[in-house]
Amino acid sequence: MKKTKTTQSDTRLAGFAKNFVELKRELGATTFFCKGTVLKRMMKCGQKRCACHKDPAKRHGPYFEWTYKEKGKTVNRRLRQEEAPIYEEATKQFRKLHSVLRRMEQISYNAVLHLGSNAIVKQPNDS
Repeated sequence: MKKTKTTQSDTRLAGFAKNFVELKRELGATTFFCKGTVLKRMMKCGQKRCACHKDPAKRHGPYFEWTYKEKGKTVNRRLRQEEAPIYEEATKQFRKLHSVLRRMEQISYNAVLHLGSNAIVKQPNDS
């Protein structure tokens, strides 16, 4: 009976290790990243007679902005059209990295709980 439990325990631990190694591989494939969001905006101009004030389809743009937090403050940076895809990819990489790290943390937590619950604690003899 004890051997079966140990085998199941080893199998479960091997599963945690396999998933962890796969996630480490994903980390290795991560490219440059940055936090934030890239927005594509269509804007109204300052001229009241312009058609952009009456018809949203005639607004000016697109204009691209990268928005992120720095020291608790929201920062907006205007991007050129050719910069937008670079920042968009970098923000996607950040979200992917964050997701992988959360999954690694969960696997590590489960593995440590599993190891802890299977640890053999030797009790001193009551003699």
